[in-house]
Amino acid sequence: MNPIRIALIDDHRIVRRGLSAYFAAQPDIIVVGEASSGEEALQLAESWQADVIVIDVLMPGGIDGIETTRRLKRLLPRTQIIILSGYADDARVIGALRAGAITYVEKDSQPEQLLEAVRGAVQGKAIFEPTLMQRILQAQTMKSSDVLTERESEVLRLLAEGLTNAEIAVRLSVSEETVKTHVAGILRKLGLAHRTQAAIYALRNGLV
Repeated sequence: MNPIRIALIDDHRIVRRGLSAYFAAQPDIIVVGEASSGEEALQLAESWQADVIVIDVLMPGGIDGIETTRRLKRLLPRTQIIILSGYADDARVIGALRAGAITYVEKDSQPEQLLEAVRGAVQGKAIFEPTLMQRILQAQTMKSSDVLTERESEVLRLLAEGLTNAEIAVRLSVSEETVKTHVAGILRKLGLAHRTQAAIYALRNGLV
């Protein structure tokens, strides 16, 4: 059986080195590449020919782990992606899964849990810790009205109508900075990457 080809994306060198050493010690895994940012990963990913990519959700630069995941899945649809992060709020977890990640592992998990997730990913299996799985199921059944404030819902509707932040600010008699804060909250809570996705979400869910 061929070894599992794995690549690591994390902006902390010490994390990459620790993970690389851990995986290299496994008889069925070979580390084929590393990157310190989403931009670098997108440049190198095709050359890795990785079966599994492990990526941190928060990274510097213009592309975070969720957006990198989305772009990698378009580029390499057969490669499985595991999000490894110290942040496991519901919005990030759901956002990562919607972007195409097969599973989400917290950084304070036992190393064996990440190893199990990697081996499962190659077989197309999403392996979650029980408590995280329960939260995911609950979050996926929530409607936007359950997670957004009344003002955020109002901003989302106006955004979907095509209004700019400045126009929304005038309509609601608030500052443009306040609108930006609401838009950021909407994207985070719904696990979306940008305002275009938010507009599509609103249209698909009959909010406009």
